[in-house]
Amino acid sequence: MDCKNALSESEGDIIKAQELLRKKGLASADKKATRATAEGRIGSYIHDSRIGVLVEVNCETDFVSRGEIFKELVDDIAMQVAACPQVEYVVTEDVPEEFVQKETEIEMQKEDLASKPEQIRSRIVEGRIRKRLEDLALLEQPYIKNDKVTVKDMVKQTIATIGENMKVTRFVRFNLGEGLEKKSQDFAAEVAAQTSAKPVTTPVTDEPAAAEVKETEPK
Repeated sequence: MDCKNALSESEGDIIKAQELLRKKGLASADKKATRATAEGRIGSYIHDSRIGVLVEVNCETDFVSRGEIFKELVDDIAMQVAACPQVEYVVTEDVPEEFVQKETEIEMQKEDLASKPEQIRSRIVEGRIRKRLEDLALLEQPYIKNDKVTVKDMVKQTIATIGENMKVTRFVRFNLGEGLEKKSQDFAAEVAAQTSAKPVTTPVTDEPAAAEVKETEPK
């Protein structure tokens, strides 16, 4: 019925009808945003044994959490985290205020804005800070399977499809060797050090004794 109405509203234009359905789906998802999400799944993704990700995505019921659509969403989000090393937070609102203030101060002092009027400079800085925060937020990233939509839009579309509220709660990323002190040593120097530490002894071989020559008396 929704498809038929969308086609009617768009006067038979399929592209416009699809856009209408998407907008209605996002609006429907926004209405469900206040519902409690006590169920869900913890998904994981490991890339080349060097990057590991755990992500928690919540939904309203256990039934939905066991469904294939929700499982796929969780797996895709875990993969998204692995693919976006700059991402540190789920949403822009999670970024600490201290960080925002510091970045704002840095931007305000940049030379390319020195000659700008205060009002224009403030607007430019606001735009730059917004972009910086979006770069750090998982839900603002272009979706790995369709870069025309963001992760946030994909979550909302899934909410509209399933009919339950969903929320990406948290994630953690592990990079192999991160935080560990790695010993760096020159291999040639190491070999030289080992060689000088052990005196080289040249084996001494005895000269063979001179054979005793006996004169043979003629018979």
